[in-house]
Amino acid sequence: MKTARLKKIQTTAVVLLVLSGLINYLDRSTLSIANSAVSAEMNLSASEMGLLLSAFSLPYALAQLPMGVLLDRMGARFTLGFGMLLWSVAQLAGGFVRSVNQFFAARLLLGVGEAPQFPAGAKVFSDWFAVKERGRPTGIFVASTTIAPALAPPVLTALMFAFGWRGMFIIMGVLGIVIAIAWYAIYRDRRDVALTAEEIAWLEDGKPADDRSMTAAEWRSLFRQRTTWGMLLGFMGVIYMVWLYLTWLPAYLEKERGLPLATAGWVMIIPYLAGTLGQLSSGIVADKLLARGLAPITSRKWPICIGLVCAAAFTIPAAYTPSLVWAIVFISLAMYFVNLASGGAWALASVAAPRRLVASLGSLQNFGGYLGGSMAPIITGVIVDRTGSFVYALLISAAVALAGAIAYVTLVRTPIADPDA
Repeated sequence: MKTARLKKIQTTAVVLLVLSGLINYLDRSTLSIANSAVSAEMNLSASEMGLLLSAFSLPYALAQLPMGVLLDRMGARFTLGFGMLLWSVAQLAGGFVRSVNQFFAARLLLGVGEAPQFPAGAKVFSDWFAVKERGRPTGIFVASTTIAPALAPPVLTALMFAFGWRGMFIIMGVLGIVIAIAWYAIYRDRRDVALTAEEIAWLEDGKPADDRSMTAAEWRSLFRQRTTWGMLLGFMGVIYMVWLYLTWLPAYLEKERGLPLATAGWVMIIPYLAGTLGQLSSGIVADKLLARGLAPITSRKWPICIGLVCAAAFTIPAAYTPSLVWAIVFISLAMYFVNLASGGAWALASVAAPRRLVASLGSLQNFGGYLGGSMAPIITGVIVDRTGSFVYALLISAAVALAGAIAYVTLVRTPIADPDA
């Protein structure tokens, strides 16, 4: 039976992770919201803005490689706390930049700082939740990736109109520093808490506790696993589409659909609310499939595949419809399903490997996702410059999503065995 102390630890961890996730994605959204204002002040073309938007995602992807090792060896308390502090300082610095190069540097640092966020979540859930109960908290946590972009248009636009785009960056940076301090002051890693035998039995489902640290040989062994490569390649399909919408949806509604920025900000809430429902659904669906007897990895894998196929299917008509209303409907459905896949991917990371390897596997998955996703803003910017339209950009994202589904189906079949078993 789960103890009252364990319930308190779980609730505290989820609340803090959600708060950090909200700040994480609000900070990512600031440049998208300020797209037109920054472009006008710095005289940037769509292609140049695409490069600036991608300045975050490539270092974010590369930083995933060592991040899993740091999380598995040093724990989530220090690694995520330091990451939050670093990215918040970078966000604050964005309000003081005076050149494009300085802005690039701030966005690069933002990407490195934000790298531990979601692998840390996978680490926390594998430490503090039994396998049978990880789906729902994962879905709640990952829902911050859609709740924040839904809040971003009205909240960040209001801040920008009140204090200018520079003031918006500074305010968000200060808020992030406060959350970083709260995380480090309150959260504790599992290895730093003296658990009772009853608590260990609940978390390990009656199996002996394994508190060994990951070795370098075990980390290298992940690259020899088909499941690792399926998760790495498949997540590209998720993040490419997510990052396309996150970075270019405000400009799409403004330039392609003719909405004023203030109106576009409110309209954007609709697809991101749909995305939030997708994230929350992912955890519920995964836990129900597990309860019905499916293997943990299977209960996470199939919602991902269905989500990617449906997201692609709804993105295609969104690209061609002449109706603003139907475009919003199709984009909202695509957002629901791609976020169903996103939540499922992080739930998969928490059950696809032994506990001491979870953060490393999650980081490799995120590395693949953002390595592909980093191309979305650049490709979209080039297409918009050359064609004056977002049609081909949306079609490419649908194709990448379908390729991701194929990777999950063909490569992710069994969990990664314990190397020492």
